[in-house]
Order: sequence, then structure tokens, then C-alpha cells
Amino acid sequence: MTNPKPTKSAQPVAGAPLTSKVETRQISPDEAGLRVDRWFKRHFPELPHGRLEKLLRTGQVRVSGARVKAADRLATGAEVRIPPLGPAPERTAPRVPPAIDPEEAAALRETVIHRDDSVIVINKPPGLAVQGGTGLDTHLDAMLDALRFDAAERPRLVHRLDRDTSGVLVLGRTAKAAAHLAATFRGRDARKIYWALVVGVPRPHEGKIDLSLVKHGPQGGEKMRPVEDEDDEDDAKRAITLFSTVEQAAQRAAWLAMLPITGRTHQLRAHCVAIGTPIVGDGKYGGAEAFLTGGVSRKLHLHARSIEMPHPDGGLLKVRAPLARHMADTWSLFGFDADDRSDPFPR
Repeated sequence: MTNPKPTKSAQPVAGAPLTSKVETRQISPDEAGLRVDRWFKRHFPELPHGRLEKLLRTGQVRVSGARVKAADRLATGAEVRIPPLGPAPERTAPRVPPAIDPEEAAALRETVIHRDDSVIVINKPPGLAVQGGTGLDTHLDAMLDALRFDAAERPRLVHRLDRDTSGVLVLGRTAKAAAHLAATFRGRDARKIYWALVVGVPRPHEGKIDLSLVKHGPQGGEKMRPVEDEDDEDDAKRAITLFSTVEQAAQRAAWLAMLPITGRTHQLRAHCVAIGTPIVGDGKYGGAEAFLTGGVSRKLHLHARSIEMPHPDGGLLKVRAPLARHMADTWSLFGFDADDRSDPFPR
């Protein structure tokens, strides 16, 4: 996808009034599950985060009479006490979102593999970041208006995939649907199966990886490092992955199906390296050993193949995503059959 057009330069604007007296607001059903800080961001976008944190620490913001923290979740019917916030500080006008290139918008709409009144599912192409970052202007979050279709609301992100990972990505078409879907992901009620090509063949061919992970390295370039026990490091988080070898090409490579029980950053990539079989194309974790010769693409071979989760309107949402082009080419090269396979993991 091409880079978006440059944004207009930001200009200082006068602060707008926030609140001058104590207010109480009730949480509506479509706001259930929102974090406290995100609720304030939605209702008082001019309130600096640092100022909100101070109001929370001093107990001036309360929910149903109790002190709360920024990361606490709000429930339907809860009453938020909002102290006088005064005028907003002089601010810089927000950047005007770049216009979406019509060809990019059309290409993004071509990735849709499921659409109903509440949910959109796309087959995210590799290389497309889900959200922006330093020096990153092209990302899915900036292009979501292209997926509005006939809806009154702009679709919302409810989970993420790594930039170079392809496959199933779910969006909520309404605030209510997005809150339901996000809660499902937080509660680990979404069953996600990934396909990967790894260097070598795992021994045993199937099993469970239960290995805690912790971030290390400089900010912006950090990686997840395995630790034997999450109690060994304050920031370590338990990470569990089920894996099963579907097919193999002698001892050179293997096609793995993986079911993450937890959802840690780069969990599958770090776990594959930990068992001695890095994902093909994953130079960040596997180094030079993560690349194969003989016409195999150097792109990351990790694909969110399928998802099964409760639908916001009832029933189950079940979606499968075809392999990205570079992975389909590799499957053909090794003679792997990418037709739908039964779920290899017992429920």
C-alpha cells in the first residue's frame, strides 16, 4: 500500500472549557468494559492523561463511590464522579487524518472475509500495521473509514496482530459490539488457531509450551525473553501455547498449527524459538537460522488461520482466512495441502 498524503501542520488553538462543577454520569451498556482512562478520553479528550492520573490518585474521581485506577473496567450502571476540571490547556490542533487513497480503500475492502451488522473480519495482509507508531503513518487504524460500508459508526479495533503476521482480524461495527468482542478477547473465550512454517521439526511433534515471557532490550526494539518461572522476574507473564505438527518436509521444515491459550506479545514467535524451531522469516527472534534457501520467501511465515468466538448478537462466529500469497507459494513448494483441516486440539 502506498504512503498516505502528508497531513496539514498543527496549529495552536485556545483551550475549550471542560467542567466547572462536580458531575455524575452513568455508564451506558455500550460503554461497559471500557477502562476508566479510555472512558475519560472518549468524553473529555482535552484532559491530559497526567492530570487524570492525579485526580485518580487523590480520589477526586470515583466510580460508584469507590476509588479506582486508570486500568479498572467500568460496568453498566456504574456512576462516575467527575470533579471540576476547569478549562482545557492551550493545545495543538489534532492532525487532520490523511485522505484514504481510493485504490488502497478498494484493496482493503477486498480483504473482508466476513461482514454482518455487528462484526467485520478481514484477512489482514502481511506488512500492514494494525496501529500507528513512531515513523509509521500507514496503518489499519487510519484506514477504518474504508470499512464503514453502510454503517453509521466507524468500525473499531478489538485486538491486534503483529505487522508481519497475516490472517484473521476482527473489528466491531458498533460501540456495543466492540465492547462485547474486546471482553471476549480479554476473557480468553476466543479460540484462535495459527499456522506457521518453522525451521526444523519439533520434538515431540505436539505438546504444550508453558514458558513465561518478559520484555527486554531498549524501548522500541524490545523482545520477549523466556524465563523458567514467572516469579523469577517482576514483569514476567505466564504464556501457554499448544502446538501440533501437521506436515513436515523431511527434517528441513515443519508446518505447525498453534493454539495460544494466553495472548502475550510475540508469544508464538518466542515460544517457537524456545523449542528450537524458529518461524521461517523471523529474523528478530531466530536470527540467520530463521531463513531457508531454495526459493522460500524471507517474509514471516505466521498466519492467523481461524477464529471461533461468541458473536455479539448470539451464537458463534467462525471464520477461516486463506493463506497469504507468500505462504501459499511456500506450501506449494513443499507439497503441503492447505485445504481446510480439522481442529487438531481437543476441547
